[in-house]
Formats: sequence, C-alpha cells, structure tokens
Amino acid sequence: MSINSSLILFLLQFVLDTHGQPHNKQFRDDYTFIKETQSFYKYFSNTKTWHDALTTCAREGATLFYAEDKEEFEAVAKFWTQFGDVIFVGISSFFSKGVFTSYDNKPLTDIYNNWFPGKPDDKNGEGNCVIMSKRGQMEALSCTQRWPFICKKTSTNVVWHHDCETPYDGYVLNKDLGRCYKFFLTPMNWTEAFAVCNAEESYLAIINSKQEANYLKKLTEDAPKDKVRGDYAAGVVMLGFGNRFKQGWLSVKGATIEASGYSHWGYAQPDVDNKDLCGAMFYNGELTYSDCSPRSFFICEKEYTYTRL
Repeated sequence: MSINSSLILFLLQFVLDTHGQPHNKQFRDDYTFIKETQSFYKYFSNTKTWHDALTTCAREGATLFYAEDKEEFEAVAKFWTQFGDVIFVGISSFFSKGVFTSYDNKPLTDIYNNWFPGKPDDKNGEGNCVIMSKRGQMEALSCTQRWPFICKKTSTNVVWHHDCETPYDGYVLNKDLGRCYKFFLTPMNWTEAFAVCNAEESYLAIINSKQEANYLKKLTEDAPKDKVRGDYAAGVVMLGFGNRFKQGWLSVKGATIEASGYSHWGYAQPDVDNKDLCGAMFYNGELTYSDCSPRSFFICEKEYTYTRL
C-alpha cells in the first residue's frame, strides 16, 4: 500500500472516530454513532409512557431501542453509563398476553433477553411493557409507567437528502426563498403537527412574504389532498402561528405575524382575539385560525444552508 493510500485511510478513520458518525452516513446531530453496531442512539431523560416513547422515536425516524444481541447491549451500555439506571425498551406482550416480542415482532429467542430472577411474573396483570437495567436485566411493568428510553437508527436505514441537509423524506427545496418545505397529508391537530415538525428538526411553516404565501399555495394545490379519506378540516392548512396564550398573533419563533412579513387574513378575520387559537391558511393562501383541536393538513419548514463540497 502506498504512503498516500495509507494517509487517506488514516484520515477517514480519524473523521469516523472523532466526529462520532461514519464518513459515508449522516443522521441527526443529537444522536451518537456507535461503530460496533453501525447504528445511531439517543438517550431521552424526559420520562414517557411506553407508547409515547415508541411514538417519539418514530417521529424522529428512529425506533425504540432493544438489544439485538449481547454485543449490542454491551456497546450501548458503554454509551449509557452517565445516565439513569433503567429504560423502557422496544419489547412488549401486546400481540398475545404473556408472549413477549420486540415492537417489530421478533420473538425473544431471536434477540437479547435476560430477565431479573423470577421475571416476568405479571402478578397484577399489567406487565405488558419491558424495562431494562444497566446490567442488562429485564422486567415487565405497566405500560403507563414513565421511564427514560433510547431511540435507535441503524446506519443502513439512513438516506441523507443533500438538497435540504436532512435524513427525512419529502422536503422540497426552494432556493429563491432559501428554505425547504414538506406538505403532510396525514391530518393532525395543531399540537401534534408542531411535535412532528419539531421531531424532524423543522418547524410549522411561517409565511414571511407574499412570495412565500404564493409558494405554499402552489404546494397545497399540487398535494394529492383528494385522495385522503377520514374526518378532518378540509380547506385549511395549519401554519406556525397562533394566539396560544392570548398575547396576540405570534409565530412559533415569537414574532408578530406583521413583523414576520405576512398578515393577509381571510375575509373579516380575525374576529376573535381573546381565546387560545391556532393559525392556519386557506388553500388560497389567506390566513385563518381554529381552536387547535381540529385535524388538518400542515406544512413543515426548515432553513436551507448551502454547503460547498
């Protein structure tokens, strides 16, 4: 091997070891890459129920961690040392009472499992979701208990979209506006939509100009909305502003909509200013609002940063 080839290999390994992510893969900056498992992990100290932990990981494009084998448990245990002693893992008995499988339906015989002595016993009939200690021992408890958890993303499942510098599908770059946008065809209420955008490292779209309003109007026109069935508020798309605390119409970044650059309301709106309300736009680009609970389409937005290779 030539000196130049050796130097290149050394530099590649240096980038991998010092930056914590493989040179040919990227994911979120708040995840840690573990090269022994070729996967990314993120510890959540904010406790959640088992189902909420599962949802949180899914919204970030990841899965609720469980150890595939002893080697993975040992690798993750090294990463986990500075945190709490117990976590929820992606194992439960929802498919059949007393029959524990991973969230993706792998039997315990095919994954790492090491129960506390005498467990699982399910004495009170509520032991459907599994926790694991730092020593790798497991126990089944009620799914409504709240525990920390770890989300996992395997590097082979990461697809990096360079146009918008994101691992999440569906974002479209508008270079003129300097932003990327994603139209969501799964109707949600405003709070859920806010959480989804945040999980994808973006935010509910804020209109900053007439040009941007026209673009979001076109994005809405092009979305296959008519194919969506179910109970939702048709005719509106949720955006990142509201009168959430009766302090006036503010964007999710804290500025008034006037200061943000666009305040073109629909006819005779807003006609209410003293309630907790959430912002949206009609399909024609004019602003409107709702009481935050109706489900509707929404748009996420993220800043575009040009990176010269």
